[in-house]
Amino acid sequence: MAFKTLRFRAGPGATRVLTREGFDFDRFQVMAGASGGPKWLALSRLDKFIAGELLPLRKTPLFLLGSSIGAWRFSCYAKPDPVAAIQRFEDAYVEQRYGKKPTAEEVTAETRRFFKLIAGGGGEAQMLSNPRVRLNVMAVRCRGAAAFEQPWLQGLGMMAAATGNLISRRALAVSYERALFFDPRDEPPFMNLAGLPMHRIALSEQNVEDAVVASGSIPLVLEGVRDIHGAPRGMYRDGGVTDYHFNDSLSSDDGLVFYPHFYPYMVPGWFDKSLSWRRAGGAATDKVLLVSPSEEFVASLPYGKIPDRKDFVNLDNEQRISYWNTVVAESERMVDEFRELLAGGDLAARLESLG
Repeated sequence: MAFKTLRFRAGPGATRVLTREGFDFDRFQVMAGASGGPKWLALSRLDKFIAGELLPLRKTPLFLLGSSIGAWRFSCYAKPDPVAAIQRFEDAYVEQRYGKKPTAEEVTAETRRFFKLIAGGGGEAQMLSNPRVRLNVMAVRCRGAAAFEQPWLQGLGMMAAATGNLISRRALAVSYERALFFDPRDEPPFMNLAGLPMHRIALSEQNVEDAVVASGSIPLVLEGVRDIHGAPRGMYRDGGVTDYHFNDSLSSDDGLVFYPHFYPYMVPGWFDKSLSWRRAGGAATDKVLLVSPSEEFVASLPYGKIPDRKDFVNLDNEQRISYWNTVVAESERMVDEFRELLAGGDLAARLESLG
């Protein structure tokens, strides 16, 4: 292999544990999944490896926390055969086909179809009874103008949040409140995230589909989900608005966070993407192991990048599907490298500083 396909960045706490003890998947209490739409396709084969080869080795349940596409990925992990669920989701996601200007109603209907493909018959109960994982989904409850479906009103709410966010992330609360949908079997260690108001709603067979769909309901692109069962009445949308890549300590004192990610850094919220000075650090990254594609690997892909939502605009359906399939196939190289590193016990030597 001419270049490394993966980067491994770890916070100080994670570095100490991994250097002293090596990689033990049971040492990770939490696995985080970021927002990012089609970018997840660069991780789909890594997801299969983790779900199929690492997850069965665990002796304790793994807390999954996903926002937006991270919630969709983790709904697959929660199935009895997660590898098959990931494959169904990958196939359906890649094969999406739309006209030039699909409506929010069209895209929302497609996401509902995705969930039914992942879940299968009785899948909601399976997602909440898997002994190896605890599914947790981050969405937002909208306030004021952001709660309306009319684009101009919704846009006003987003503008108010974005403007306030320039000064402080706490200003997001003018338009958005966190909504954590949690597996009620065990209280997650991230039950009390700071900085923004947060509703805590127990997942159930009656609301898990709505929670996952809401978590990925991109403002102005998909319809929001109104009045979710068991949650405070209101409109729910994409969890990435407040927690794009997360910016909080997610594990308890002795737990680590495993974070397969499409980037080698973490952006707190959706409105922070263009704010280069605002990156996660400190306690939020202390116990994190961030695993991401290397810059050289990304540069080797078609168009020199990983998939993103602009592909729907810049490429026709056939071009996009071919490109996305190529990225998925190429990502198998990351799995090979990760497997070799774990087998050889060489991960600690590859660690870079995160924070």
